[in-house]
Amino acid sequence: MYALPAELRHALTEELESHREHDLAASAAELTARYHRPIDRPALRSATDVAAYAAVRMPATFAAVRSALAQAAAVAPGFGPRTHLDVGGGTGAAVWAAADCWPGLREVTVLERDRAAAGLGRALAARSAHPAVRQATWRQADLVKDITTEPADLVTVSYVLGELPEAARLPLIRRLAGRAGMLAVVEPGSPDGFARVLAVRDLLVELGMNIAAPCPHEEACPLAPGDWCHFAARLPRESLHRRLKAGSLGFEDEKFSYVVATSAPVTPPAARVLRHPRTRKGLVTLTLCGDGVSDQNVSKRDGELYRAARDTAWGEAWPPV
Repeated sequence: MYALPAELRHALTEELESHREHDLAASAAELTARYHRPIDRPALRSATDVAAYAAVRMPATFAAVRSALAQAAAVAPGFGPRTHLDVGGGTGAAVWAAADCWPGLREVTVLERDRAAAGLGRALAARSAHPAVRQATWRQADLVKDITTEPADLVTVSYVLGELPEAARLPLIRRLAGRAGMLAVVEPGSPDGFARVLAVRDLLVELGMNIAAPCPHEEACPLAPGDWCHFAARLPRESLHRRLKAGSLGFEDEKFSYVVATSAPVTPPAARVLRHPRTRKGLVTLTLCGDGVSDQNVSKRDGELYRAARDTAWGEAWPPV
């Protein structure tokens, strides 16, 4: 479970307290209803809209990006980024996730087209204990037009491609890949989100980058037509967060698709767990992507491997190192 850093959680709570809960709930409902529509980023028309957007999306985006980066870091242990470019950063969830994964970050730049979202992101970042987050540079940018930036060790593009015209997506990725030591792209865990991620993956392989996660290989995707690769990151819900999303549980699962590629050396796992492990008495069945997609049964007779299978989660490498 990936929870927001304490200082971000407190800063966001204070920001939300300056708005009426009824207004936040109304904005949150509209934003959530429109969120997954392609080329239809929720309109942030007021300070309340921006606050509601941060309340309902920032914890989920943080958890998804943090989970993706953790899997990439595991197979590229020599990668230690110092500079980070967050493209279409919204209120900055990916910045906090990257700094949490790699505390050695020294310089952060965020590109965001919405001035109000960037303003809230900058205010929240100012409360961070991490110097690079606290001192991040925020720039307003139109992502469809050419982006002029310095190279960055780490580039993140989270929940952005679906907001762009289709013709603009891969040209943006091509430009960013040429400037990135590692490039992480995260999209909603839907068939459309996966299709965008798969197109990015194919381009990054074509450009000669090493796939760090989730794929354990760089061959053509072996999933059957109509299937899609996605994962889930669990995050806790604060009481207000739960009320704004009309949820009864103290947690939610953010489903996402992603790809991370790097110019650094990687040691890919033999396989990746594609579904929730299925457990019966004395037996765990894992659906794995490795040499194709297949099920592996691990029983008590397998000893330590069985114990590892019982502790293995959807999205993790298999077998564990």
